[in-house]
Amino acid sequence: MIINFDKGDGLVPAIIQDAHTDKVLMLGYMNEAAYLQTVKESKVTFYSRSKERLWTKGESSGNFLHLVDIKLDCDSDALLIKVNPDGPTCHTGADTCWKETNQSSPSNFLDHLEDIIQHRKDHPTEQSYTASLFAKGINKVAQKVGEEAVELVIESKDDNEQLFLGEAADLMFHYLVLLKAKGYGLEDVVKVLKARH
Repeated sequence: MIINFDKGDGLVPAIIQDAHTDKVLMLGYMNEAAYLQTVKESKVTFYSRSKERLWTKGESSGNFLHLVDIKLDCDSDALLIKVNPDGPTCHTGADTCWKETNQSSPSNFLDHLEDIIQHRKDHPTEQSYTASLFAKGINKVAQKVGEEAVELVIESKDDNEQLFLGEAADLMFHYLVLLKAKGYGLEDVVKVLKARH
């Protein structure tokens, strides 16, 4: 990665984004030394323009930003840094410097669950229920989706919230497994929904 530090008098903007929620947490600046320290220690370090020194986010609060990934923009003069934050990012105590709540949306978790299901498919183990479904073939996976759909319909007739939501979760999980068994994901289904919309 060749970063152009010359455009900004030795500094580049670094946009900090939560790796799981995709929320933008803050904006800081890095010089080459801050970038190298971030990569070496896997904790985000900036160059403070006011203090005129390097500072690692969290060095006084303990709310470190643990490095997950760094991307360089198309002009090579700005960074997108994905992190796992230890706590609130803003010095005011807010989750973000824009006073937004940093919470994961349901779609964030579904993306994560899809990744786990794909991993179980690609790297099966004897202990994995998901891998055992894939091993039994598409007919068994489809059958499980049908069974879970029927169980959800039955539970919808009653007023037991816990049983209804449990069956809804079972159906959603097995539906995701079926999509992966067929070589698709939720993204493919969303494209169809968008086209229909």
